[in-house]
Amino acid sequence: MKKITLAGAALLASTAAASAGGIERTGFTTGILFEEGTYVELSYGSVSPTVTGNVTGVPAIASGDISPTYNSVTLGYHQDITDALSFSLVIDEPVGADVAYPTGTGYPFAGSYAELSSRQITAALRYELNENFSVYGGIRGVQVEGDVYVSTPLFAYALSADTDLEFGYMVGAAYERPDIAMRVALTYFSEVDLSLSGVESPAPAGTPEAAILAVAPATSFNNTLPQSILLEAQSGIAANTLLFGSIRWTNWDGYAIMPNAYPAGSLVDYDEDVWTYTLGIARRLNENWAVSATLGYEAEQDGFSGNLGPTDGFTSIGLGAEYTQGNMSIAAGVRYVMIGDANTILAPGPVTSDFYDNDVVAFGLRVGFNF
Repeated sequence: MKKITLAGAALLASTAAASAGGIERTGFTTGILFEEGTYVELSYGSVSPTVTGNVTGVPAIASGDISPTYNSVTLGYHQDITDALSFSLVIDEPVGADVAYPTGTGYPFAGSYAELSSRQITAALRYELNENFSVYGGIRGVQVEGDVYVSTPLFAYALSADTDLEFGYMVGAAYERPDIAMRVALTYFSEVDLSLSGVESPAPAGTPEAAILAVAPATSFNNTLPQSILLEAQSGIAANTLLFGSIRWTNWDGYAIMPNAYPAGSLVDYDEDVWTYTLGIARRLNENWAVSATLGYEAEQDGFSGNLGPTDGFTSIGLGAEYTQGNMSIAAGVRYVMIGDANTILAPGPVTSDFYDNDVVAFGLRVGFNF
């Protein structure tokens, strides 16, 4: 019988929710580094959050649903160079945000929106020291662009900015026991320093975005995507059954997006590092089919969240299935995420809001080919 793969299970883990790890979108996993021969895969994810809140103590002043559905695409390629050396290339979206406050609600941020998108190219080499130990490392190139419009009773503000391709690196090591499908991999991802340039300007309350950008002066500011450490582990626990899990630490403490002219100081800021946990089980049913289930958890950080990202931690459950035929595999998964409650400060002073009982439904599809 064919070995159990983690394509369906990894798909569930990588179909990230809007609340995961600050503005993290698709957390990089190392599975493709351990493929054999020539392998290519294409993944598609669709994430549908529901995030609503209201002014504290005034349920009638509600935000409406502020989180539109978003999609992501990931491309991966692996090639053995020699018996011991292999090359992998992954194109994905490391960070992102999609927030849009509906108009006409009376909520203080009504009409505000933020769109942050990114693209990351990771090129890595893996070298097998022997049957059990391997080391790997590579270069990460990241490009980010964002558009923000903030409308409040006190001021309006608009920003449009992007970066050139900026670089960081990843490095790691793994221990494997093929006889029991065991693998433990520890990976470090460096910071990536970004230099954003574009236009931005504050304006009197009620000024439309187009009017602000038409006269906004040029701007530039720096931002640093945080470093992180990923521990992944898997092991066979019975015939055709695999237990797997991961722990990711991301250094979000002190992270902030601080343009030069934003009246409130920072668009986004975080005060605590984030720990994200995943635990799952996969089972091969026959020559063609395998199924998997995952649990995910990220602790709430408490304190106040930003108005452009009013979520705090999550608990998730996911189900996946994989079909293999010849050199082709197709994996699909669905993930339900219960977002942690959050509070925001709406203006200088005591006015706050509550965001609670929110959730996310995410769907992922992956097609892979071995040659």
